[in-house]
Order: sequence, then C-alpha cells, then structure tokens
Amino acid sequence: MELRMLQYFLAVVQEENISRAAEVLHITQPTLSRQMAQLEEELGTQLFIRGKHLTLTDAGTMLRRRAEEVVSLMDKIEDEFQNQQEIGGVISIGSGGLNASRMLPAVMAGFRKKYPKVQFQLYTNSAEYIKERLEQGLLDFGLLLEPIDVTKFDYLRMEKKEKWGLLLRTGHPLAKKEQITPSDLMGEPLITTNRQSVQKELENWLGAPFSQLDIFATYNIITNVAMLVDSGVASALTIEGAVDLFGGERMVFRPLFPELSMTSVLAWKKFQPNFGAAGKFLEHLKSIR
Repeated sequence: MELRMLQYFLAVVQEENISRAAEVLHITQPTLSRQMAQLEEELGTQLFIRGKHLTLTDAGTMLRRRAEEVVSLMDKIEDEFQNQQEIGGVISIGSGGLNASRMLPAVMAGFRKKYPKVQFQLYTNSAEYIKERLEQGLLDFGLLLEPIDVTKFDYLRMEKKEKWGLLLRTGHPLAKKEQITPSDLMGEPLITTNRQSVQKELENWLGAPFSQLDIFATYNIITNVAMLVDSGVASALTIEGAVDLFGGERMVFRPLFPELSMTSVLAWKKFQPNFGAAGKFLEHLKSIR
C-alpha cells in the first residue's frame, strides 16, 4: 500500500465526497474513484457507505486512525531531514493537566529565541495515550504522571509533585472542609481516573478496596468531567494541576489528607539520537535544569 493511497483516502474522508476530494487533490474524479475501489479490494473490505455523503464503515474508521498516524509520522520524518542545515521543524510534546507542565512555556520560549524556525505541536491526553504515541514515534516528548512503566524511555523526573484532592461544586458540604479524609469519600458519588495503576495508589491511601467507593464515572483527562462537577451530580478525584485552569468560583479543590502526591517524568524514546530540533531541545532542557 502506497503512502499516496492513504493520503487520497484521508482527503475523501475529510471532504465526504469523491468529487470535492478530487478537486482538492488535483486529480480527476474517475481516477480517485478507481483508487478508492482498488484500496477496498486490496484490504478485502468495504471502507465507505456510499450515499449523498460518504460515511465510513467500522473498517474505514479504523483505517482512518491508522492512516492519520502513518501520514503524520512520514511528515515528521521528512520535516526532520529537511531541516538539518538550520535547526527548524516541529517539536511535538504531549502532556496532561500537570503542575509540571507549567515549566514548558518558559522552556519553549527560551528555545525558540535560539531557534526561531522551530514550531511546537502540543498534544493533550492521559499518560497512557501519550506513552502510546511516544512508542509509535508520533511524539518527541511526553510528560507522564507516575506510576507508569518507563522501561522503554529515557526521562527526567520533574521536581514539582502532583497533589491529589477532590474537585467539588462550591455549594457542596465538603467544600467547607480544608482537607478531605478517606471517610469523607464514603457514600459520595465520585468521578475518578480510569488508570488502574493510579487507582491502586488511591486505594492504598483510602485503606480500603476501591470497590467501596460510589464511582459515578471515570475519565482519562479531567476536562471531560468538569461539567459534571459543575452540575453537582458528582465530585472528582484529581490532581491539583488539572483543575488550576478552570478558574471561576463555581468549583473548588480540596486536598486529600493524609497528603497523597505523585511525581511525573518528561520522557522520550530510548536510544533516540540527539538529532535535529528535538535533540537540540533536549540539550536546552538539560542545560537549564
């Protein structure tokens, strides 16, 4: 399967129409139709449901995700090798809502003063998704909340710790407390992380099986559930750095007691050579720590 075929496929997905996609690609509509039919034949499955607007089958949806990853990776490879003479290109960084991520703006700004042709691409998600994209080569760096398996990566451990607490609607009775104890959580509808390794740490702090909590929902990043907390249907167990961005007076964060804090790491793939913009960025980061 040629890269060009995947690019054609993504154009059709974007436009939801063969004729419009052909115009964008500067090829004829019959040619593009044949290419898509050939792709379906090669894969042995139907990719599109044809009608007024093309929609994807389940197989087409899966191919779209993989095609986006392949095209993104190829673009990244080309970008790295096109910018050897003068440092430029794109540095991709993944992060969740971590206190440690507050160091990034100053580091990025300082690096860009030295290398003004560099651009940054930011990706926000949970540690597991960021780790997956690091392994696939789709990210240069990732800020990962521990505990997480970093055996495939080199990393720098961040000094700033991530403090856990409860995000509450301002009018909630527990909002009057300065700290949240394990007994406060019993019987409360809660929204919590879906990461099992982190749930285990919370269970150790709780001193009881996690199943004893009333889990209303789970999340991968806290922004997905802020509206649930704001509505008052449940409160969210989360880290402080993830809620600092919300602001306002409708929600408050109360730390857990005894304190529960976790560390985070800035990770990159092992044996990655100090090459191009990403290599220079790593040198810059290490020099200012």
